[in-house]
Amino acid sequence: EWVSPVYAFFHPTPNIVKIGGRQAHKFKCQTKGCKAKVRHFLDKGDARSTGNMRKHVRGCWGEDVLQAADQAKDANEVCTKLVGSFLRNGSITALFEHKGKGKVTYSHR
Repeated sequence: EWVSPVYAFFHPTPNIVKIGGRQAHKFKCQTKGCKAKVRHFLDKGDARSTGNMRKHVRGCWGEDVLQAADQAKDANEVCTKLVGSFLRNGSITALFEHKGKGKVTYSHR
């Protein structure tokens, strides 16, 4: 079951891939412009671990968003209340600030 709040930051249906003869789920980040994909190998003891997903969310969405997600009861709540509102209301300045690029500057070229 994928009930951990961190799953809400990724597309709900992962790709099933075979890498080196091993099956894995490949989850794609929902952030616009992010091309990151996080894999879970299914033949490992930690196949349900979300550590690599949390690491990506921390870097892509920010520590504060991840902490807010941790307060939710499940992935559905995070998806409807947090992720959906961010994806709808995110501005370009918020995106740059979120990515940690430093001070936002503009160019007319």
